[in-house]
Amino acid sequence: MNSTRAILSTLWIFASLNYLYCDVVTLMDSRMLGQFLTGHVGGMDISAGFLLAASALVEIPIAMAVAARLVTRHGLNRWANVTAAAVMTIVQSLTLFTGTPTGYYVFFSVIEISCTLVIGWLALRWRADDAAPRTPAATVALAS
Repeated sequence: MNSTRAILSTLWIFASLNYLYCDVVTLMDSRMLGQFLTGHVGGMDISAGFLLAASALVEIPIAMAVAARLVTRHGLNRWANVTAAAVMTIVQSLTLFTGTPTGYYVFFSVIEISCTLVIGWLALRWRADDAAPRTPAATVALAS
């Protein structure tokens, strides 16, 4: 799997699974489940608008898993990955400062943020003529 498209797609799938399983674990937490059942979680109202916004947010990494493989224009693919990674990194980072996060939430957040940072970094380094982003070792090998 040396194609940058395949690597980025796989990382988006990995991030998506972490986002989703964090939500599943949250529903297993009886304190959180009780709050969800009342419609008020950590001082936030879980309204139809909130759920729509959350749905749109989680759709970003899901869509990027497909877009990273199917978008053929390099520049568009590259900047879509950079932008989506930046949005997801910022949003996930900000959620850590909303209320008091649980240990499992921090655990998943560290993984999710790390993953989207790697996606952004790989996409920024991705050049049109590269099959995969160049690492320092690959750059040295190509120069010799």
